[in-house]
Parts: sequence; C-alpha cells; structure tokens
Amino acid sequence: MKKNRAVITGVHGWVPEYILTNKELETMVDTNDEWIVTRTGIKERRILKGENQGTSVIGINAVKGLLKKTNTNPEDIDLIICATVTPDMPFPATANIIAEGVGAKNSYSFDISAACSGFLYALTMGSQFIETGMHKKVIIVGADKMSSIIDYQDRATCIIFGDGGGAVLLEPTEEEVGIMDSLLHADGSGAPYLHMKAGGSRKPATIETVNAREHFAYQEGSTVFKFAVTNMAEVSAQIMERNNLQAKDVAWLVPHQANKRIIDATANRMGIGPEKVMLNIEHYGNTTAGTLPLCLWDYESQLKKGDNIILAAFGGGFTWGAIYLKWGFDPKQ
Repeated sequence: MKKNRAVITGVHGWVPEYILTNKELETMVDTNDEWIVTRTGIKERRILKGENQGTSVIGINAVKGLLKKTNTNPEDIDLIICATVTPDMPFPATANIIAEGVGAKNSYSFDISAACSGFLYALTMGSQFIETGMHKKVIIVGADKMSSIIDYQDRATCIIFGDGGGAVLLEPTEEEVGIMDSLLHADGSGAPYLHMKAGGSRKPATIETVNAREHFAYQEGSTVFKFAVTNMAEVSAQIMERNNLQAKDVAWLVPHQANKRIIDATANRMGIGPEKVMLNIEHYGNTTAGTLPLCLWDYESQLKKGDNIILAAFGGGFTWGAIYLKWGFDPKQ
C-alpha cells in the first residue's frame, strides 16, 4: 500500500495596497534608503490601514483567492490552521474568524504561534492530518499585521517589518510529490532577544506599560542575526543531507524574508546559486509568518511538478526549521 502524502494543490497570497517606502521612513526615524537596503535588502513594505482591519483580513483575502483558484467549495474544507503572532485578538483564534469569513462552515480551526517559523510549523502539522487519512482538505494560512506591534520611533525594527500573508491548500496524493520531510527546532533561551515585553499574562497592559512603549516588538538585532545565520543555514543543509540531496537536485530555496544577508548565508551553506533563491523582501519586507507563502505565490508560475523545494525559516522563540517538498503541479496556462 502506497503512503498517503500531503501535497500543496494551490497557493494564493494577499498584501494591502498601502506602500510604505524607505523614503517615507526617512521622515519618521533617523535612517536613509541606502542604509536600509545595504543592511536588509528592503526597499518597501505593505501596511494594512483602516478601522477594524486585523490579520484576519489578510487571511480571508488569501483564502478566498485560494478557493477560487482551486475551484474548492469552502464547505469541503476540514481544517484551517493560521500561523500568526498578530492575532485579531487573544481569543477567539484568528483562524476561527477566517473560517467564518470564507464560509468554511464544516471546518474547525485554530492558530499557532511560532513567529517567523509559524508557517513551517503549521504546514508540518497540517500535512500530518492528511497523511493519517483524518482529513482530505486542509488550509494553512501564514499571515501577520506586523505594523500593529511595531514602534515607528524604533529604527531597529520599523524598517524591517510589513503586513501580508498567504495560504496553501493541502490534499492527499499517492504520487511521489508533496511534503517529504521536515526538521523543526525551538530554543526558549532566545526569548530575551526577540519578544514583546507587555500585553501577555505575565505583564498585562497598564497605563505604565503603554507609556513605556512595551507593547511593541523588541529585538536585539546583532544577537538575533547571529543565531539566524547559523541555524537557518544549518537546518537547510541538514534536511538536504538527510534526504540525499545535492545542490544540483534543489530547484528552489524558499527562505524566510528577514534579511538579505541571512538569505545569502543560507544559500551559500547549501551550495546553491542566487538563481535558485526566491526573493521578494525588497517589496514586502518581513511579514513574519507570511513570507514563505508569499514567496510561493510570487514564484508559482515558475514552479514545475516534481521540483525539489526547500523551505527554511528562523524566528522568535527562538524557533527555526526546514521543510523538503516536491512541488505537486505544473503552472496553469
């Protein structure tokens, strides 16, 4: 009996209309376009504006586009998992709101929080529901409205992050395509270097925490950079070695879009050239859980059935990991 694999049968992304350029950031903090591009590779990022516009707006738009592209009835969806660190509210789950917004009346849904590695965690988890035969159609969403937790007086973080995300549909197959392997890691000792100081149960919101600007993302950039370069590169090399893949066998690296220098280091460690690296950081910045599905969406027309693809990410936690998958379909004409 052949093994049931979970294969991505569709992908769709969504980003807000408003473009925050490096030029505009120059009017907000002490920075300039050359400094930002040199250190991060980012030229612009998207920002979700308007009243009552949360991460669910990004997720709903991405999933609606996905359902249309794959000609899928929303009532046939079994499960929706949303990876995010910027939920609409602490509860209910943003995935619940997305399910309601797209008409997935027969699904159950939940969020997972693993920062920039969230999409990897969710994709691995969702694939297991397919592989066991428990579900036939699972949607994985990676989306964040990072502008809601960014201090636009802090040039260390405000130049990096943007809003956006995407979604994929997982279905079963007996072909040798789909999610082949995953390697996921976490190290809680990294928490002090990348976190939000207040707003949780440890330090609930007070007038003092608000005045102290403790409800924004805090990052010790140099420490995070060193961990990210080492671990994202290493786990990508490990998953290749574990699956007997040489650089020539890999069609694409899909790296988390945090920093161009981290992406380059990962590609170098894997021995692959820039022509095989998905890159859209200059347009979207770091959308946290949204970066990987946005890359797949942007490059979808270049992907071919059977392509060996490595997804890799590193994020707060610290969390990091890689997924090896074989792409499941050819570009639609």
